[in-house]
Amino acid sequence: MTPAARRRPSRTAVTGLAAALACAFAVWTGGSWYAVAHDERAAFARTRDEVLQAGEQGVQNMNTLDHGDLTHGLDLWEESATGDLLKELKDSRQQFAQQVESAGTTTTAKVLSGAVTELDERAGRARVMVALRITVVAADRRSSTKDSRMLGELTRTPAGWRLSRLGQAPVGDAPGPTATPSAGTPTPSGS
Repeated sequence: MTPAARRRPSRTAVTGLAAALACAFAVWTGGSWYAVAHDERAAFARTRDEVLQAGEQGVQNMNTLDHGDLTHGLDLWEESATGDLLKELKDSRQQFAQQVESAGTTTTAKVLSGAVTELDERAGRARVMVALRITVVAADRRSSTKDSRMLGELTRTPAGWRLSRLGQAPVGDAPGPTATPSAGTPTPSGS
């Protein structure tokens, strides 16, 4: 054999090197994927997204009520709430139903935008601000539309995030936002 032939790697050596490089790459990408999947920031972002989705849906539910389907609408209100808000909704359910039946109104809400303003994962509490377009159709078929900003507080429950408080967001030069209003805020007549 010539000295040049001895210096060339064999096919087996080249194949072994390629396999080793492929395995190293697979380990590196798998480790990177695992780190990203288990990153605390990623988990926090997922929780934030869950809170926002639950908050927007809950606020929309609480501002939608059809006089022709009161039972379903009021059930959605209760499914969206927890704590004192849920208790107040249950205690006031009959009164809300009578008001909507006598007014003959249908109120629908559409979420325009929303944001999580506070999130405490450990305590299971969060706050959201949701911008809505609320349309009220009266018994005489006349409709009116208004835009509204609502503040909601959410509490984590075994069934997911639910509204525990809901109220109008302050407008203009009012002091900083506080979500202190109670269940009386969602009015069946849409006003």
